[in-house]
Amino acid sequence: MQFAPRLHRLGTSSLVNSYLVEEAGGVTVIDAGLPGLWKDLLSELDAMGRSLDDIRAVLLTHGDVDHIGFAERLRRDHAVPVWVGAPDAAEARGEAKKPSAARDPMRIRPMIGFLVYGATHGGLRSTPVAEVSTFDPRATLDLPGAPRVIGLPGHTPGSVAFHLPSVDALFVGDAMTTRSVTTGIVGPALGPFTVDAGQAVASLAALDGLTPHWLLPGHGDPWTGGLPEALARIRGQAARRT
Repeated sequence: MQFAPRLHRLGTSSLVNSYLVEEAGGVTVIDAGLPGLWKDLLSELDAMGRSLDDIRAVLLTHGDVDHIGFAERLRRDHAVPVWVGAPDAAEARGEAKKPSAARDPMRIRPMIGFLVYGATHGGLRSTPVAEVSTFDPRATLDLPGAPRVIGLPGHTPGSVAFHLPSVDALFVGDAMTTRSVTTGIVGPALGPFTVDAGQAVASLAALDGLTPHWLLPGHGDPWTGGLPEALARIRGQAARRT
């Protein structure tokens, strides 16, 4: 699905997101979703007139299982490097579990829908990434779109966002979602299964002053109502919980 020139999302569902950014014939993949999105990756590349050979890297906003998806397949079979924040490297490699997260509110229907989607998209057989590279949380990467890394620890210790002014987009992973997979509630919020909610809210200060048109989460549809409004909503939610 094309959102804008050079900016794409895989598939038609927004339950679990993976994005493509194209520049000068090269492609950067941001989050690899679930393994079953592989066929959507091939279809989207074909629609773009590109191929697997054009992918320069996979960038992971964090190391959770529903974000590493097809990353190892690209690395192993097509020599595509996979990048992740250093604190999440062991999780992405399957060497450590995600730290324990607080129990989130759940509604039966959305949760069952998420589990069914995961089961039918390979979520039960996710493959860890055997080798990962790590980046500084303030780096600008020499990749299509020139992604700038912004550290957002909280959802996981190594959570980051990627700011790509070239496509007017900010990719936030689960530091901010627009559709809860556990409750079905729509709108900007911290992602479910956040390890340290207080740290996650505090980390959002690193996004103050940015004005991307596209705010692209790991779960849910794009938010185009402005980053300041999204941040205000999340901070308001946090204040009401205290």
